[in-house]
Order: sequence, then C-alpha cells, then structure tokens
Amino acid sequence: MRTVYLGTSAFAVTVLERLAASRHAPTLVVTRPDRPRGRGRKLGAPPVAGAARSLGIEVIQPQSVNSEEARERIAAGSPDVVCICAFGALIKEPLLSDDEMLNVHPSLLPRWRGAAPIERAIESGDEVTGVTIMRPTAELDAGPIALQRSEPIRPDDDYGALSYRLASGGGDLLVEALDTRPGLSEQPEEGVTYAEKIESRERRLDPARPAAELERRVRALNPHIGAWVGLPGGRRLGVRRAAAVDYDIPAGELVVREGRLLYGAAAGALELLEVHPPGRRPMAASAYLRGHAAELDRRSGQNAPRG
Repeated sequence: MRTVYLGTSAFAVTVLERLAASRHAPTLVVTRPDRPRGRGRKLGAPPVAGAARSLGIEVIQPQSVNSEEARERIAAGSPDVVCICAFGALIKEPLLSDDEMLNVHPSLLPRWRGAAPIERAIESGDEVTGVTIMRPTAELDAGPIALQRSEPIRPDDDYGALSYRLASGGGDLLVEALDTRPGLSEQPEEGVTYAEKIESRERRLDPARPAAELERRVRALNPHIGAWVGLPGGRRLGVRRAAAVDYDIPAGELVVREGRLLYGAAAGALELLEVHPPGRRPMAASAYLRGHAAELDRRSGQNAPRG
C-alpha cells in the first residue's frame, strides 16, 4: 500500500522507522521547517527529517502543510493512505479530504485529546494509557477510531520510558491497521478530556501542591522538558528524578536531612534523587550535595522527620 507520512518529533521517528520497515513504506515524508535550537539558536532540522533522509525517503518541509504546493506534492505521491504522527500543526480542509488519513495518537481516546497526552496521563496518576489509530477530522483528535491498544503506566515511568513504549506500539498498530483495514467506530461522547500543551510556568515545582503530585510532574516532564526548583539568586535547579517522602519540611524550602536533599511541599516532601545544576550535567543528588550541602545546611531550619 502506498503511503505518505506526516510527522515531526522524536516520537514520530520511532513510528516512521516501523512503517518504513513494513510493506507500506512511505514514498514521501512531510515534516516541519527547520527551527532555531539550543543556546546558539542555530537552525536545526526536526528529528523526522534526519530519520527520513537516513532511510532514503524524500523529505519536504513546507511552511504550511495546508498550502496548495504542499498538497500537490502529497498528491504526486499517489498515496492510498496518508499516515500522521506528532506532526505538530493543524491539518485543515481541503487537505483533510484529499486522501484517506490515519493518525497515531498516544492515548486511549477520547481521554487526553490534544498536545500533551503522555505528560498529562502521567501527572494525573493514570494507571493505564495506550495508543489509538484514528481518522483525523476538523475537531481536534475527535475522529473515528480504527484500532486501540492499552499500555500500563508503571510507578517509575517517566515520559522517556513511556513514550518509547507507546511509539513502538503505535508503529506496530499503524502497520496492523494498514494490513487489516479495520472498520471505524465513532468516539464515545463520555470520558472526553483534553491534554493541554505544557506551559513554561508548569516546569516550576509548586510547593503549594502535595509531594506526590510533584513527583508525578517530575516524571511527566523528564527528560524532554524538565522540572525545576528555585535556588538563591534566582537560579534554577533542574529535577530529573524524585520521590515523595514523609518529612515535615516548610513548603518551598530546599534542605538537607539525614544526607537527603528535600524540598518542602503542601503535604509531605519531595526527595530529589537526580538533579541538573545550572551549567552542569545531570547528577545524582548525593554528588550535588558533596559541593552544596554546607550551603543548604546554613539555610535549613531545624525541622525533624516525622515518626
């Protein structure tokens, strides 16, 4: 079956690689334009662009996938199905109706429609998520469903681990949909939730929230976005791994107790296990404390652990 693939992110790379290894390998990959990246703000290609070129697949990067020129390039590929995964821009009419389309969405729709379904599933404490193959429509992630497959969220899952499993499963499920051509079922009206885009303010670990909630947020944002707590002088200490613990620490204080780096929250405390200091590489909290424990001790109160 002839396909054209629309995708942008690292998640979409895994799906593309699985599709390219099947008998439905795309003849064309459409991705987003290069963008400034990193501190130097140098132009960098989207992950899918590099992956497609390494696979020997033609790549185009239109300013708008809905432009007449982009539509003509897609049509020239004579696709039986246009496959979409994490493209990152709205697909509008008439492109939506030009060809049959199948979208890979990393949630069990109708739960977590929108931009950040993996992050929102983790931070909400969901025990199960999954992948949906669906037909895109003008309404965001509301189209009819072809196939779904569930995936448990493990207690230690962060975004990196869970997204890899979902992308791998999503690639397999997309190939299965192309192989078997299942019928479509409308999404139920009940159970709709929206996974809003992660805002910059959400990266700060708000001490007004319970420690268990902050622990889930750390996992939801690691390693691609990153959470942080404040340091003196307006600096930020990135938090890569953490655990909710039963200590009584004033909310918002970063202290050392019994050799553990703790951050006070509204209920309990967050033990920081792996941190990312400014201008340094990520490191275990124990390594960070070897250079900063004395400074933190001077700022600490005399609160004792419970029990």
